[in-house]
Amino acid sequence: MIRLFVPFDLLAEAPVALDPDQSRYLAQVMRRGPGDEVLLFNGRDGEWRAAITAVTKRAVQLRLVGEERAQAFGPDLDLVVALVKRARLEVIVEKAAELGARRVRPVVTERTNADTARLPRLRAIATEAAEQTGRLDVPELVEPMRLDALLAGWEPGRRLLFCDEAGDALPVLQALAGQEAGPWAILIGPEGGFSPDERARLRAQPYAVAASLGPRILRADTAAISALTLWQAALGDWRP
Repeated sequence: MIRLFVPFDLLAEAPVALDPDQSRYLAQVMRRGPGDEVLLFNGRDGEWRAAITAVTKRAVQLRLVGEERAQAFGPDLDLVVALVKRARLEVIVEKAAELGARRVRPVVTERTNADTARLPRLRAIATEAAEQTGRLDVPELVEPMRLDALLAGWEPGRRLLFCDEAGDALPVLQALAGQEAGPWAILIGPEGGFSPDERARLRAQPYAVAASLGPRILRADTAAISALTLWQAALGDWRP
């Protein structure tokens, strides 16, 4: 069944109207009409089944039929990633949504080779990924900031998995062994790697856990996917 993320509240028997883009998608692309049902979620009120009541030129009208799933959230996991070229950043955001990250925080490092992010486009990609994967929320996309500023205002109690490409850190699963679940973040550096000063500062943080992603140098998108997967297996919702 088609799933759509919506901004409005979801209440029993409430009539709702989709925005023009979603209405066009549902009626013209997916050829749905009165009587057909879809699933709606908003990141607050769980997932609801809704029946199409009317299709007009302006909007698709629906009525909420019943709640399918109560609201739930995955692990409190941030992906902190240095800005990279647009295509790779889009892949990273899509896969972060699929793999259960709650937030994506782009950062600017000393060797970052990009300095902007198209947040509306990235939010649309994250939303589509959330719709397709069955999660009940959409990852938050945070405005880019400098890495040093992020570290200066680091949230108390949040651990940081620092993916260090230098090769002298423990493998990820070994580095995470014995660690506790809870608020975490994963840090992925730029294509040029972290500078010596950045590495030294990161390793000095009491909340940081340095880890290696293996013997090969990975591109940022591959590194992000690998680190998210391994963290979920070790501390996240992939555990038995």
